[in-house]
Amino acid sequence: MASTQRLPAPDGTTVLVTGGNAGIGYFVAEQLAEAGATVLLGSRDATKAAAAMRSIGEHVPGARVRHFPMDLAALESSLDSLERLDALVCNAGVAFDDQRRRQTRDGRELMFATNHLGHFTLTALLAPLLSAAPAGRVVTTGSFVAKSAELDFADLQFTHGYQPKAAYARSKLAQMLFGFELDRRLRAAGLSTVSVVNHPGGALDSLTPSRPPVHSRTVATRLCGLPAGVFLQGKHAGAWPAVRAVLDPEVRGGQLWGPQVFGLRGKPRPEPVRGILADTALAAAVWDASVELTGGRPFGL
Repeated sequence: MASTQRLPAPDGTTVLVTGGNAGIGYFVAEQLAEAGATVLLGSRDATKAAAAMRSIGEHVPGARVRHFPMDLAALESSLDSLERLDALVCNAGVAFDDQRRRQTRDGRELMFATNHLGHFTLTALLAPLLSAAPAGRVVTTGSFVAKSAELDFADLQFTHGYQPKAAYARSKLAQMLFGFELDRRLRAAGLSTVSVVNHPGGALDSLTPSRPPVHSRTVATRLCGLPAGVFLQGKHAGAWPAVRAVLDPEVRGGQLWGPQVFGLRGKPRPEPVRGILADTALAAAVWDASVELTGGRPFGL
């Protein structure tokens, strides 16, 4: 066992990490590669993906990693280049601070479309491969900001009163509810694939080790981040719950994994699913709305 965070991967394990070229997704990919998995970096930017692959190769000699071109905001209908997939890590996400509402080509609010609907559609497209895997897993990375969000089913695209922080929180809430609802439906259907939800806690760039050109941390930045390190952590540590959710044979479907210290930092552990995240009626409504918006139905459920 490499560590309590990075468990050894079974031979031949293939994992697709969306947004694996930067941020927490990069460290999920690096740590999975270190554990022995074959890692696919799901990214729309070939240049950034190439930089991430070089960095992973420098830190993990012999790493098996390659770019898998994809854009969650505009997924193509064919993913025929994939022959095997054991786990899908729904990690990629966008967050904007400006007050201008952005949208996809088909007019959907960009954060909701990318963070939630894109992963919903991707899961539906990859379901046959995950079903064929001996122990397929869908691992959804959410955020603790979701716990304070509210969904407006009359305006899921946030066309009225748009606020970027609220839009991001809504998208992450929908994404996490999808992860829990997916597992409930998989269990009810008697399918072997499991769905696990995780969150990174408080993960800051200033506490993240350098991985140039993917991420560079200066001495000044490191020193400025030291006080926050008492309560928070870097993105390399924020990746641990997702990595554990992918590789640990003791992980069970429907679990929520996060950092052990107040949900903000530390080794990963399963957390109670409470409050709005435990609202099964709301999760079912998110599922139905997502099917209507995308036309997809993951695992035919």
